[in-house]
Amino acid sequence: MNLFQDMGLPGPLVKKLADQGITEPTPIQTGAIPHALDGRDVLGLAQTGTGKTAAFGLPLVTRLMQMRGKPAPKTVRSLILAPTRELAGQIRDALAPLVAGTPLSVGVVVGGAGIRPQIDRLARGTDVLVATPGRLLDLLDRRALTLGETRFLVLDEADQMLDLGFIHALRRIAGLLPAERQTMLFSATMPKQMEEIAASYLTDPTRVQVSPPGKAADKIAQEIHFVDKPDKPELLIGLLGGHRDELALVFGRTKHGSDKLARKLSAAGYSVAAIHGNKSQGQRERALKAFRAGEVRVLVATDVAARGLDIPDVKHVYNYDLPNVPENYVHRIGRTARAGRDGAAIAFCAPDEMGELRDIQKVMGMAIPVASGEAWEALPDPQAKRPQAGRRQGGGGNGAGNGRRRSRSRRRGARAQAA
Repeated sequence: MNLFQDMGLPGPLVKKLADQGITEPTPIQTGAIPHALDGRDVLGLAQTGTGKTAAFGLPLVTRLMQMRGKPAPKTVRSLILAPTRELAGQIRDALAPLVAGTPLSVGVVVGGAGIRPQIDRLARGTDVLVATPGRLLDLLDRRALTLGETRFLVLDEADQMLDLGFIHALRRIAGLLPAERQTMLFSATMPKQMEEIAASYLTDPTRVQVSPPGKAADKIAQEIHFVDKPDKPELLIGLLGGHRDELALVFGRTKHGSDKLARKLSAAGYSVAAIHGNKSQGQRERALKAFRAGEVRVLVATDVAARGLDIPDVKHVYNYDLPNVPENYVHRIGRTARAGRDGAAIAFCAPDEMGELRDIQKVMGMAIPVASGEAWEALPDPQAKRPQAGRRQGGGGNGAGNGRRRSRSRRRGARAQAA
């Protein structure tokens, strides 16, 4: 018997999975689905790319199929909250094949898209609504929907919602939901504030953890280059030249910096696009579509895309700028080595990013192998023009950052520019 059927999923749903070539559940699915089918609240912890969407989507669709009738106008039977537009769209796309041929409806509401069409669709009632918190609150304020009949709540990538400042929105939304509901919370990491959120939203939950928080996929080959900030573009252009036919995702820290880098890569002859919070929903969707199709080989993104991209063909992830939040490094590199594939994660570290690197390696529980350059060290004398020689950490000695250092004043300037 199919392993999904052993869990208690209905035959028609199992067949739809088989038609997609999915016959064996992942560890997070094995741990979460049976408890969710029993109506238990679930707290799921797993690294990105492990099948969390199906872990909550399959039992959710199963339980909705058991309900009679249609949702009343403006009501929502189940609500899935996601931190970004990209992730919301991917959840919708993953659930659509599961409800095909059934009376169930799946809708999505996100910012950056026209609100009037969303209001019109919600007026008919919705079985599954995937939403970003900001747009959902906007629609609630306009009385375009009510959550009084919502019986299922899913918080996906809940830790990123905290990172993006959605804590007050989550509390407000939760206050509009019935106390009698099933809640599933899924996250890649478990910071202290997440423990408090889980205690507030979940009732006697089953905790399913399939990998330690902060652990990256085993098949990701990681390396780091110590390089001066002005030399980063040249180094990136050279490394990209080694795999022109493969998809590469490059993470920058700021919107302006990502656009500037994309222009430099385009001038160097690469097919490139950029996505970030200032791009419209249409621009972001077109860029992602071109990237998936291979028409664009390099996608430059801010952390708005760190959780929301599920493109199995991404072979290389570049941390052009190290993230301020160390857990975001795990989410970024989790965009490669998906669905059992191999992948590479390459990080650049400028002098003013050593603090971020130390935090990342602490969260990862490992030292990232050095590909080129020497680890930057603090200056013993604030007035010194040149520091003492840095200790070699490993790797080749001919990288763009070898033997070069900055004064503390230059570090402060670079940090202020990055902010």
